[in-house]
Amino acid sequence: MSIDRRAFIGAAAAGAMSASAALARAAGAPSSAASSAAPSGPSSEIRRLDATALAAEIRRGRITPLEALDAALERVEATSAINAIAERDFEQARELAKSWSALGRAERESRARKAPLLGVPFALKDLAVAMKGTVTTNGCAFFRDAVQDHDSTVVQRHRAAGLNIFAKTTTPEFGQTATTESRLFGLTRNPWNLEYSTGGSSGGSAALVAAGVIAVAHGTDGGGSIRIPASACGLFGLKPSRSRVPPGPDVLDASMGLSAHHVLSRSVRDSALLLELTQGPEPGTRIGPPIGPVLPALARPPRRLRIALLEDNLFRVPVHADCLEAVRKAARLCESLGHVVESAPQPLLPADLVASMYGGMGQMMGTGMLVAVMAREKALGRSAREDEFEPIDWRTLQAARATTGAQIASARMACDQAGRAFDLFFGSYDLLLSPTTAAPTPRLGVLSLDQPWDDYVKAAMAASAFTSMFNISGTPAMSVPLHWNAAGLPVGVQFAAAFGAEARLLALAAQLEQAAPWNERRPNL
Repeated sequence: MSIDRRAFIGAAAAGAMSASAALARAAGAPSSAASSAAPSGPSSEIRRLDATALAAEIRRGRITPLEALDAALERVEATSAINAIAERDFEQARELAKSWSALGRAERESRARKAPLLGVPFALKDLAVAMKGTVTTNGCAFFRDAVQDHDSTVVQRHRAAGLNIFAKTTTPEFGQTATTESRLFGLTRNPWNLEYSTGGSSGGSAALVAAGVIAVAHGTDGGGSIRIPASACGLFGLKPSRSRVPPGPDVLDASMGLSAHHVLSRSVRDSALLLELTQGPEPGTRIGPPIGPVLPALARPPRRLRIALLEDNLFRVPVHADCLEAVRKAARLCESLGHVVESAPQPLLPADLVASMYGGMGQMMGTGMLVAVMAREKALGRSAREDEFEPIDWRTLQAARATTGAQIASARMACDQAGRAFDLFFGSYDLLLSPTTAAPTPRLGVLSLDQPWDDYVKAAMAASAFTSMFNISGTPAMSVPLHWNAAGLPVGVQFAAAFGAEARLLALAAQLEQAAPWNERRPNL
């Protein structure tokens, strides 16, 4: 890489986190957000680019897809202590990168017009997603050799966008906890402190992005599994509205509507771009939010917003002082930007609805896991064994086998009523602001699936006390990295909006990103 190219990349990276700066650069204006301590070396300079900027450099021929992939793989080895990769698909990614790198200028630019992220390295979460010819283990020994014979719809859209998928990232077994630890792959460690959890269940993806391996990675969120790792690792994480990003073709209502696909990223604009490139119905889709562009929302500040501040949670789990400090700091920042912040009405939801929601959520998640296990049993021609699962999940499977159809129908009705309640709430407020979690990310082991049930439940409630209600209701929510505690660990804050109002969330996120930029705050690995 030449000195001129290196200088250009550094200039592009410096403003990558600011939506307004990004738009100014696109128009040819210089950036004023240069880093005061830029790392040296070509790979370091590539790592400072978000996916949008990296794609632009590839399109212009200043970086090749092979250079981008090599930088990611070099960083994989340099950060191996985080243990974030479950499956390596390096060789097929390298062959694809070589073929793209050999394109002439005209052909490269032509392809990039159709595939805006051409050549950008990318990783899939190893849970509930299929990529033809590769294994999806779901973090479970029973699925260790489950080779996929097709691509999930979202993977088809990732490929169409030009992303170069080189790996699958670690997840806890079936994503059933808010940490990324499994018997199958071991402990995934937080780049900010290797003794702490990355959050879960998209913790492998979060760790790769936080460690600077790639700019953006796939995640799923069934109870907070994008937002919790985003909070733990200092990233931006958006859970879209139910069915906005398609989960099929195998299951068209993932985890009975609880789970959503999207990404974890450093920059807001990467999240917005990936949402535009993956959103929309697939064959068989029957219910979903109105679909429209979201990137334009980043180009202008949002109107004055009425934001409700929620400091407690539906579980009545005590909230740690660090999380309260984070959310109050975010509230003051929003007020300084001209928005109105006031205490959320109490109670947020009726007590009987809360009981129905959370009782039913466990039944729905357990039944979804059981259906996947039964399909694998059929494919293998044998029954699953207890020694192929972690204790918490084996217990959950046995409970699911005893769950009745009437219980599942009641659980889904509770989700519908929760959605209705939040629709009414967002008729009065633009957004709901809360902590992302009730406590900072814990040390490894606290949320393991291999421990006594009562200990696990207590820790799990603290992790998902604020996030899970938006999986139940189907409304969008995001975790924004605006605070680090005295121990140097990130502590996210959550904003939620009405069904289909991702553009409103992203507009505020871009404004917060510009007012309190987080890009240059990176773990020292």
